Amino acid sequence: MKTRITELLGCKYPLIQGGMAWIAEHTLAAAVSNAGGVGLIAGGSAPIDYLREQIRLCKEKTDKPFGVNIMLMSPNAEDLAQLCIDEKVSVVTTGAGNPGKFIPAWKEAGIKVIPVIPSVALAKRMEKAGADAVVAEGTESGGHIGENTTMCLVPQVVDALEIPVIAAGGIADGRGIAASFMLGAEGVQIGTRFLASEECQIHPTFKELVVKAKDTDNVVTGRYTGHPCRNIKTKFAKMLANGEKDGTLTPEQFEEVTLGSLRKAVQDGNVEEGSFLCGLIAGMVNDVKPCKDIVEEMMAEASKLLGR
Repeated sequence: MKTRITELLGCKYPLIQGGMAWIAEHTLAAAVSNAGGVGLIAGGSAPIDYLREQIRLCKEKTDKPFGVNIMLMSPNAEDLAQLCIDEKVSVVTTGAGNPGKFIPAWKEAGIKVIPVIPSVALAKRMEKAGADAVVAEGTESGGHIGENTTMCLVPQVVDALEIPVIAAGGIADGRGIAASFMLGAEGVQIGTRFLASEECQIHPTFKELVVKAKDTDNVVTGRYTGHPCRNIKTKFAKMLANGEKDGTLTPEQFEEVTLGSLRKAVQDGNVEEGSFLCGLIAGMVNDVKPCKDIVEEMMAEASKLLGR
């Protein structure tokens, strides 16, 4: 399946693994790249020395293209932007802000720049700034979200831009990939499905929650803080949602009680204090498999459907 995305990134399949904070480390990224997609290491707010080590470990496990995701609101975004140049990373995806000031240096270093965007307006700005492609991410996705759905956002972004568009949010099988291509996308970004991969290093409790999740086991918290996040519905997540709804948790208290909650979920499997970020599509994720099997099954199904 050749598109402008496979040509741009030098990969077999037009598929990028989501840059999930605290989750997307070198083992998962290398596995997805070796499977024919493009793996990502999440920058988050991690120390630069740790991220340098993650990039170098990934290079030991794969000779295929992989990238780094940078959350521009992170305090170390400037240092991480330079680290990607120093370590000759193939591709950078960005979220939570405008990467315009970094793009010229990245492009000069030969890095492909792919911002994640929630709106047509930001997509247009990214194209003008020199982005190579954009990820149009719908509200169905896990973690930080916008309000526009994938079905509505992707075709509008495709119509507005000349550069290729990658669809994200609510994609977990070949049907979702085929649907994304029918909307005009030339690639997909997938996160939640890879939570239930053998190579994903999250706590077993996190994987179990994803695999057992039904279509209704999902909740968005934090809208009143300006940083809404989609989670698996646990007692902790419901407490946050109820506190937001009835006013028993102020935005300041919400930020205080959720500080470090993603780490508690990913590393400790702590269902009492952890935020298990996960997309709406989790209800379709029913087993744990190697990344290679996940990627090849999805792409085979998509090719068959698109071949009709």
